[in-house]
Amino acid sequence: MERGSDKGFMKIASRAALLTSQGLNQLLWPAVCDNCGERISEADNFLCRKCWDELLFCAGADYCPHCGLDASRYALVDGKCPNCLGMDIHFDNIARGGVYLGALRKMILTFKCSDRTELDRHLGFIANSALQGCGFCDRIDFFVPVPLHWRRRIVRGYNQSLIVAKVLNHPSARLSIDLVRIRHTKEQPSMTSFRQRALNVAGAFAVRYGHKFAQKNICLVDDVKTSGATLNECARVLKQAGAANVFALVLAVAGQNIS
Repeated sequence: MERGSDKGFMKIASRAALLTSQGLNQLLWPAVCDNCGERISEADNFLCRKCWDELLFCAGADYCPHCGLDASRYALVDGKCPNCLGMDIHFDNIARGGVYLGALRKMILTFKCSDRTELDRHLGFIANSALQGCGFCDRIDFFVPVPLHWRRRIVRGYNQSLIVAKVLNHPSARLSIDLVRIRHTKEQPSMTSFRQRALNVAGAFAVRYGHKFAQKNICLVDDVKTSGATLNECARVLKQAGAANVFALVLAVAGQNIS
């Protein structure tokens, strides 16, 4: 009986010590939301309730599987929405994590521009959820991150699309960096039309000698699709190199005001 009582006492004491330690840690080093910096409890899983709610809202809408813009499934004709009918889109289908608004927009910008690469744990979850929910997951042979020019990569320190590609879960697809950017271009957000963006990235990409893209299904990986000009040019180059199909996976799709 004494041995059982001793075990029970030790269990209670251990639990009390753990709670005391957690309370002290919370007091000295309070947990904050990874995204907005608001104070949270340790049970909130790194994000505050507001950011969680905004992320769920951004990821909830139906979208066109061809261009990624918001669209009801009942508005699709041959798998395309009215916005992309008649457009020359070189990638075959797209999967998106959500729309480029609120908490998701802030998280992507912080991840991309503020050296907060640890946010890949959240953005990776979003990307993997989009991947598992798309219709082409089991057809992918290679994940190919949209490349940065070496000058921009040196300034930023990393390619955010490559980081996302590395945390994707797939039973057989491999990562390839055989798509490269061979020309330094202006920042796409400075362009106000699809034509300007398309001209800006025309001829900016190439595949390395000895690539293995011939007759393979490729999935481009990028952070944000706005007009789609960059993804379109990458897909054109990959198909020119012999790829059978080119899909796209993006963390978010921006608004519908780029024409």
